[in-house]
Amino acid sequence: MQETTLRLVILLGYLLSLMGFGIYQGMKAKSTSDYNMGGRNIPGWAAALSERATAESAWCLVGFPGFAYTAGLVTIWTALGLAIGNIIAWTVIAKKMRKEAEKYDAQTYVDWIAKRHHKSKAATMVRLVGSFITIFLFAFYVEAQVIGGGKTLNALFGLNPTTGILLTMAVIIPYTVVGGFQSVVYTDCVQSIIMIFTLVVTPVIGIIYIANAPEGTVYAHSIIEALKMSGPTYSNWSYGLKGVLAGMAIAGEFAWIIAYLGGCPHLTVRFMSIRDEKQYKLGRNIAISWTLVGYTGAVLIGLVGLAIFGPGAIADAELIMPTVAIKVLPPAIAAICITGAIAAMISTADSMLIVTSSEFCENILKPAILKGKHIDPKKELFISRCVTVTVGLIATALPFIIPSNMVYNIVSFAWAGMGNPFAVVTCCTLFWDKYTGKAAVWTMLFGFFGTVLWQISPMNAFVNARLVGVIPAIIAAYVVTKMTYKTDNCVATEKLSEAK
Repeated sequence: MQETTLRLVILLGYLLSLMGFGIYQGMKAKSTSDYNMGGRNIPGWAAALSERATAESAWCLVGFPGFAYTAGLVTIWTALGLAIGNIIAWTVIAKKMRKEAEKYDAQTYVDWIAKRHHKSKAATMVRLVGSFITIFLFAFYVEAQVIGGGKTLNALFGLNPTTGILLTMAVIIPYTVVGGFQSVVYTDCVQSIIMIFTLVVTPVIGIIYIANAPEGTVYAHSIIEALKMSGPTYSNWSYGLKGVLAGMAIAGEFAWIIAYLGGCPHLTVRFMSIRDEKQYKLGRNIAISWTLVGYTGAVLIGLVGLAIFGPGAIADAELIMPTVAIKVLPPAIAAICITGAIAAMISTADSMLIVTSSEFCENILKPAILKGKHIDPKKELFISRCVTVTVGLIATALPFIIPSNMVYNIVSFAWAGMGNPFAVVTCCTLFWDKYTGKAAVWTMLFGFFGTVLWQISPMNAFVNARLVGVIPAIIAAYVVTKMTYKTDNCVATEKLSEAK
């Protein structure tokens, strides 16, 4: 009872402090530019910590350790894919996106695509299709974060998931509504620090715990021993498959890389918001270091859990992180670490809210509903906040409308459906002068529907949609560009006109 009270005090103290800090930071937002992207004046360290907290979410502290606990060594391929993807994103994509946002005065990710293809006949469709895909898939992403938070609160206090969902959203919505991007980024920084603390402390203490535990109190006294005792599937590097099937399974895990190549709007806007080149370099170094340490920790937490409890001992594998923390850490430290999972969920959910609100206002409300009419800046900011409230309330209801209990699967679905089309659009827009606005629209449509249809088909069990879904996007990008680059204005035709 005393431990439960301690955890509750720490959690409530954290949530109240977070709300206050977020509202304080949010008072600095004076325009929609501040609200959508922090006025593109975010320090590199803040952008890096915010991007890491937003990207990893409940996935890194709930879903991924649970996957490691149930699957064993094969999770290393997923970790490698994600780590390599993030390194490429920060070393190649981030630098260019920061400059692009400044050059085109982009307020959101889809706004950047539309402005980059502003002379295209399909510029309006770029906005509408891009925003639809973003908003639709963010619904599932938010659901995953809310479910992750509910599971963690259940592990902490035995709270009904409904209570956990309402409590968490009651914290998120106020500061997100008040300050938008500015609030979200700086509260993410706090959460990112708690998350990396959890991902370092829990596995380190856990390894010491299993090594020194009395005989008979743990399943195994080392991770290697636990993998051997759990059977061949746990110590196998390829799901027990051989030949081509093994290669395809591993490639499917590496395919997490694709979405990092500009395929996640909620991460890309962090790159776009960085203040200058010097700050970009600082952010890059922090983010890459966080990634390498964080994913190592997430895998180890799942494997430490395997060594303590044995395979199948935890009914819901995605509760392995809080279960391990409670088992091996002092009560106060365990409460802080489990709060890290709440932090992870909050950091992504608030980002989804603000990106969804921004995309709706900039790409649907202004051009399609208001027809480009000028609005008073204060009224525009008020509308953005009202949209954020609406989106927040819808997000709160989603877990009850679309029930699911596997964070890993939901994130995988949203990640692929969003990452495959947008990664191709981003890379083609940045690196291919002939790429057109019409091609961008068809790339998004083919990438989105190709990925979703493959995910719901039986074939997804053999070859993951994260790998297959990018193929129709690439084909559409190439074919439509070849068909339209002479008639639909693109960078190459603009350069040719200027030369003449």
